Amino acid sequence: MDNNQITIHDIANILGINSSTVSRALNNSPRVAQKTKDKILAKANELGYQRNHLASNLRKRKTYTIGVIVPRISRHFFSSAIAGIEETAFKAGYNVIICQSLESLKREQSIVNTLLANRVDGVLVSISMETKNYNHFKGLQQSNIPFVFFDRHCNISENSKVVIDDFLAAFNATKHLIYQKSKNIAHFAGPQNLEIYKNRLSGYKAALEKNNIPFRKELVITSRLMEKDGIKNVKKMLSLPYKIDGIFCANDVVAIGSIKYLKELHIRIPEDIAIVGFSNEVISSVIEPALTTVNQSGLEIGSTATELLLNKISSEVRKNRHETIIVKTNLIKRKSSLRIIK
Repeated sequence: MDNNQITIHDIANILGINSSTVSRALNNSPRVAQKTKDKILAKANELGYQRNHLASNLRKRKTYTIGVIVPRISRHFFSSAIAGIEETAFKAGYNVIICQSLESLKREQSIVNTLLANRVDGVLVSISMETKNYNHFKGLQQSNIPFVFFDRHCNISENSKVVIDDFLAAFNATKHLIYQKSKNIAHFAGPQNLEIYKNRLSGYKAALEKNNIPFRKELVITSRLMEKDGIKNVKKMLSLPYKIDGIFCANDVVAIGSIKYLKELHIRIPEDIAIVGFSNEVISSVIEPALTTVNQSGLEIGSTATELLLNKISSEVRKNRHETIIVKTNLIKRKSSLRIIK
């Protein structure tokens, strides 16, 4: 007899016991005497019986699986968020399917369809840089699959998200550069179809206005925020007719590309140009000079987003409720911006 094919009916036939009694025993029902339970469990182990958890879960209309969609696992923030997601999900008895969009809308749409086909109980998602069409998320709503955005989100009806206050974080980062005597501050911005990068640009603008520094649109350079973009952005910035003395970058990766290229040009950091990044990637503390950056806890965001999603899965009342949770950030001040040390 093939061990993978063993059923409760096989065990029942061998022992001469009703199959419903075998089922109850395997589920540790108090309706079955302990002596009978022991006999059934011993025979099940001897025959190599394995419960079909998938079939059992489907009967309950749950798979105890959640899907996670991130742009890139290689980014420290997202790997930290996944650690928080997996730890929280595991404690609650859920498995996690992790998928990468690689910043592609088409790939993100395909992943959502695959997760739907696999009947996940819920989805956590941080959208790609290309995501401007949100119909695939509406598909989740129509299928009654709860989902929660974390970090990168979009404004569709009845959505929940776990985010940071990107406006405030950017405001404080720019204010720090102003305090360090920067007057002509460039902003290396991310794609403006994404709310987080819109909010970081708004925070930058507000800090300038608050400190009576005129906003110049030519000082805002938008890109996909890769390291190579840091080089391109610096070249563009240095071609402007006035001296730039500060840069606020919408992520650490583009900031690190900028630092490397500025050092090749023998431009001093922070004496000539002070730089602030965003996200506190691991490399930001070891590059020379170490990068001042906004610290956002991926672990806390991932864990909080998972708790919110699991609450939605378990509660019909909360399933369709719009909820936003804001996780605090802090500015880590390092050599790349510090001209004035107190």
